[in-house]
Amino acid sequence: MSDIAPPRQRRVLRQAHAPGSKRTERYFATCPRGLEALLAEDIVAAGGAAPAITPGGVGFGGGWEVCYRLNLESRIATRVLWQVAAGECRDEAALYKLARDLAWPQLFAVERSIRVFVTAVRTQFKSLEFVTLKVKDAVCDRFRADCGRRPDVNTAAPDVRIHLFVTEQQATLYLDTSGEPLWLRGQKIAKVAAPLKENLAAGLLRLAGWTPETPLLDPMCGSGTILLEAAGMALGDAPGLARDMKDFGFTRLANYQPALWRKLCMAAAERRAAAPEKLRIWGSDSDDDAVARARQNLAHAGLDDLIEVRRADVLEISPPATSGILLANPPYGERLGETEALAAFYPRLGDALKRRFAGWHCWLLSADPRLPKLIGLKPARKIPLYNGNLECRLYGFPMVAGSAR
Repeated sequence: MSDIAPPRQRRVLRQAHAPGSKRTERYFATCPRGLEALLAEDIVAAGGAAPAITPGGVGFGGGWEVCYRLNLESRIATRVLWQVAAGECRDEAALYKLARDLAWPQLFAVERSIRVFVTAVRTQFKSLEFVTLKVKDAVCDRFRADCGRRPDVNTAAPDVRIHLFVTEQQATLYLDTSGEPLWLRGQKIAKVAAPLKENLAAGLLRLAGWTPETPLLDPMCGSGTILLEAAGMALGDAPGLARDMKDFGFTRLANYQPALWRKLCMAAAERRAAAPEKLRIWGSDSDDDAVARARQNLAHAGLDDLIEVRRADVLEISPPATSGILLANPPYGERLGETEALAAFYPRLGDALKRRFAGWHCWLLSADPRLPKLIGLKPARKIPLYNGNLECRLYGFPMVAGSAR
């Protein structure tokens, strides 16, 4: 299922309009839970109007330039969904009629393959598979009536993703303008287990208050996700530029405006800052394989000359500057042996940070509620977040000389 939240306002069913229209559209952008306020900032920066925050995303209004720009430039968004219909939905017949009445052939060509995704909250429907089938049938029936044929269904790599959000009395239909999720930047070719998604990593950097002028260290860098996001922010890179320009969902819709898209991409490329000899960003890991993968990813992104990554134990590493931000995603431990090992590791980590990183602000993302107590440090901030479906906290520890217990 997708992670769509309902729009704040009830909206009546509206028909598709002619391609190239200047009218204001309604969208819903999704993001990791806990980053909605940051996503709203991105939406306003892209020119979006009236952002309405709900758990898991933000609804907003704007023209297609806003939609394109958010897909191109937001480091927080997961998907940008275009609302194409909404109305009351108390039973299966009403749901079918809502989808059947929409002029789908005006939205995308029958040659495009489709897939339907359904999210439901407090709905009367017992089977989401049946709801998915009902919407798919309605779309295909409308195409068959208007065009004499129906689009193919492709569950693996559809051209067009149709999203339905349904509650007890309301249903909303969206078309996905992003295609593959936006956290897939196209930069990483080597991954590690339990990866941190790129948009969550970008959110951690912003929540920690990091700026490119501030030294940054990730001492448990894994495949380098935090390092890559920080470098992109420092250089002013639009994250969507690393993807294939034809890989966005809106390029497969009937109202796609290629000239506008090219203009936005060229403007974003021109804004990229000139790379210095080195960025004030460092990474390390105790695992040789993780270090090799991080270096490989940085090289693939053309950043290997700007960021130093080395093998080092977080308990023994020295800070690369007198002050800065340490940001890490340490292991959480979900099996008994792992939890016991972490119970012994956390106090040592707290001692190492207190002893070596006075003057730094240390931020740790963890799903382990024991961390603040076992690490022996009092967090100045605790920010609730979700890493996928896993509830976490981002703990901020300002390190001072002497005891911080």
